[in-house]
Amino acid sequence: MKLQNTTPKQIHSLTLHPLALFSIIFLLRKCGSACAHLSNQTDQLALLEFKHQIANNPFFNLWNTSLHFCQWKGVECGHRHRRVIGLNLPDQNLFGTISPHIGNLSFLRFIKLQDNHFHGKIPQQIGYLYRLRLLNLTNNILGGPVPVNLSRCFNIRAVYLRGNHLVGMIPIELGSLKKLSLFTLQSNNLTGFIPTSFGNLSSLTKISLAENNIKGTIPSELGRLTNLVIIQVGPNNLTGTIPSSLFNISTITAFWTASNQLIGTIPANIGLTLPNLQACGFGINNFHGEIPGSFSNASQLQILDLSTNMLTGQIPANLGSLQNLHRFNVENNLLGTNATGDMSFISFLSNCTNLQALSLANNNFEGEIPNSIGNLSAQLNVLFLGGNYISGIIPATIENLANLYILQLEVNLLSGPIPSSLGKLQNLQALLLKGNKLQGQIPSSLGNITLLYLLDLSDNKLEGNIPASIANCEKLNILDFSQNNLIGPIPDNVVSIFSLSNSLNLSRNSLTGSLPVEVGRLKNINALDISNNKFTGSIPETIAACLSLEYLYIQGNFFQGIIPSALAALKGIRELDLSQNNLSGEIPEDMEKLPYLQYLNLSFNELEGEVPKKGAFGNASTISILGNSKLCGGIKELKLPSCLFKVKKSRRHLAFKVVDQTFLAIREAEEIEAVIVEEEREVVDEIKVEQYTINTGSLLHGSDKLQKCIIAVLRIGLACSAESPNQRMGMNNILRELHHIKTAFLDDGISINRSGGPS
Repeated sequence: MKLQNTTPKQIHSLTLHPLALFSIIFLLRKCGSACAHLSNQTDQLALLEFKHQIANNPFFNLWNTSLHFCQWKGVECGHRHRRVIGLNLPDQNLFGTISPHIGNLSFLRFIKLQDNHFHGKIPQQIGYLYRLRLLNLTNNILGGPVPVNLSRCFNIRAVYLRGNHLVGMIPIELGSLKKLSLFTLQSNNLTGFIPTSFGNLSSLTKISLAENNIKGTIPSELGRLTNLVIIQVGPNNLTGTIPSSLFNISTITAFWTASNQLIGTIPANIGLTLPNLQACGFGINNFHGEIPGSFSNASQLQILDLSTNMLTGQIPANLGSLQNLHRFNVENNLLGTNATGDMSFISFLSNCTNLQALSLANNNFEGEIPNSIGNLSAQLNVLFLGGNYISGIIPATIENLANLYILQLEVNLLSGPIPSSLGKLQNLQALLLKGNKLQGQIPSSLGNITLLYLLDLSDNKLEGNIPASIANCEKLNILDFSQNNLIGPIPDNVVSIFSLSNSLNLSRNSLTGSLPVEVGRLKNINALDISNNKFTGSIPETIAACLSLEYLYIQGNFFQGIIPSALAALKGIRELDLSQNNLSGEIPEDMEKLPYLQYLNLSFNELEGEVPKKGAFGNASTISILGNSKLCGGIKELKLPSCLFKVKKSRRHLAFKVVDQTFLAIREAEEIEAVIVEEEREVVDEIKVEQYTINTGSLLHGSDKLQKCIIAVLRIGLACSAESPNQRMGMNNILRELHHIKTAFLDDGISINRSGGPS
């Protein structure tokens, strides 16, 4: 220490007396072991408090006083002072809160508690740990704000708080952490703005604020972070332009602003000012202008995502020089010049030998797919060209892309047949060709792609039969052949693909035959649509085995017979359309018990009888029964006629109104029916039948034989009207009895004229 302008007297006053110095040394030596013991006890108590805040876990069985805490699993101590310098407990399935006593571990240098289940708040006492260099709490369930006191940890180098439930604003005080190099707050619920004070974090190399709800602009002060390597600020709700100063930080390797509301253009010289760029994500914003050709200067570029903006023009041919490019995504823009040569740049991309994913979908590209597409990288896994104006045929050379697992060419103007060579793409998992003008038959070779998960050939002009070989695709989850010109029956084995758990759509074709009973094997299917075909026969009861079915569309066919009561077993059904068929009989009453049914269409069939009133039938907006003239009853909002058949009980007798149309229509009874006067059809009971016939004696002219005839007929009517269905006379017995009556009474010389009496 240098003293200036100090008098001898002052020097004497600053000098310790030898006796005093000896006393201090003596006291320090005397209490050395005791002080060390006290410090060790502080660490031990803090660790035990930390343990007590965590639910029972075998990991902590050895955290007890029988061992020195430096021997406890997950605890690291310094060699000199035997003080705790680290908590290393990642991915230990720990449940609990972080004890505020952690602030008493004053020698702590690193905390690694990532990939656990800690909840509650991050204790402010962490601010006492001035030696702390690393704090990793990634992937927990921590809530509350980012602690302001973290700004007191002035030696901290890395803070990882990604994947929690943190809320509130980012503290501006954190801008004072001059030694902070790595800072991630990704995947939380933070709000507010990016603090301008972050421009003072001169040591910062990585900052990730992605996947929050941060708004405002990107501060231009971040342009002062000359050591920055990685910047991730999207997805968020950021607006405005990217500060030009950020494009001058040549050390940046990853620049990610995707999924915000940023505007402006991409600087034309971006590849020159950011030559070390490896990942560039500007997708899902509002950028306009053209794709800069200078990207080709960033020779280490691996990921270029410019999707979902308003970019125009052509794709620069010199991007083909990016030999390290793995992923190139420009989907959902306005690229293309509406010219026949729009797709020629694909030939240049064949030089990108490491390309794994290429998406040009939903732009304005025209022209034909060049045969050179087969020269793209052998590592290509994903190829999206859908949603453009691409015409011509599908090049057979695509078969060279042997590692392709997604091929999407949907919604273009492609014509011609589906190349049978596609069957050589053994690794393909998704083939989407819908919405084109493809013709010819579905190649049976598609059945060779046994890994297919999704096959969509809908909305084309395909014809012929459905190949039975499709059943070889035993991993199919979605199969859609709708809106084509397919004919013939559904192969039994196609509706037996057990893996179909999402949907099977064969609607709007000209398929014929019956719905195979094997449909019951689709036990995991969620949606089945065979509407608007030419299917006949009955609806198989085996469909009740499709217990996961939520959406069933059978309308617009020629199905006959009754609605299977087994449909009531589909407890999860939400939408059911059986309209525009030839179904007859009554609506099964058990369909009232379908708890989730939100839409039921039975219109334009030949259904009859009473409409149920409960469940979905209790809501007129849920059901449609138009075009079924023989239906009756139901809720009043349906405005159907009342059902005529009624059964009433009283203490003395049963009253019946005989209106069984089947009974009245029997040919054997035609002549007998004529004698029953229309207004006298209500009959009380058997005892009063005789009285009825006596009172109408004038009508019968006293004919005893005719009275017996009428009484016999009325007895059959009563037998048909018994209260219990089991007690009612069967149809065969009715016919037999009527024949006996006709033989005994009418064939014996009595004829009945239409005026009501014998002639």
